[in-house]
Amino acid sequence: MFGESRVQEAKSKWPALRDEFPGVELHLVGPLQTNKVREAVQLFDAIHTLDRPKLADALRAEIDRSGRAPTLFIQVNTGEEPQKAGVPPQDAAPFIRYCRRELELPVKGLMCIPPVDQPPAPHFALLQTLAREHDLRFLSMGMSGDFETAIKFGATHVRLGTAIFGARPSHAKSV
Repeated sequence: MFGESRVQEAKSKWPALRDEFPGVELHLVGPLQTNKVREAVQLFDAIHTLDRPKLADALRAEIDRSGRAPTLFIQVNTGEEPQKAGVPPQDAAPFIRYCRRELELPVKGLMCIPPVDQPPAPHFALLQTLAREHDLRFLSMGMSGDFETAIKFGATHVRLGTAIFGARPSHAKSV
């Protein structure tokens, strides 16, 4: 199982890798724009960043069009950080119901990325509680620096890219 943060990067390398390694499961763990939904549904087995009604509607339309339905995770912005995507915790229940009941999307789990300046445990506990309340089996939480804590709170999917591959190269733009 591999995770990719960007649709375009995955599109450029995974078709050939999948031909060579057909059993690989590919997950999108980065943000998804609605204009990339068609490519994402075709390429990924799971999408961890469903975070708004417009994206849910676009996913429903593409699943109907293509007949391919990746497993979906709803991203919850547990820290309610304005710079981060995700449904605020207080809006999670109605959004989960909308996606599962009205759109009948294959939502199987929740995902969160806690604020870097706060202990992760309360955020993981909140996500675990929301998942239990909505009978969602999968929890995508925890990264290289906090995955052990995430596992203690029931994480089924952790993101360990930095621990395995090192930090992403910085593409700082000069001013």
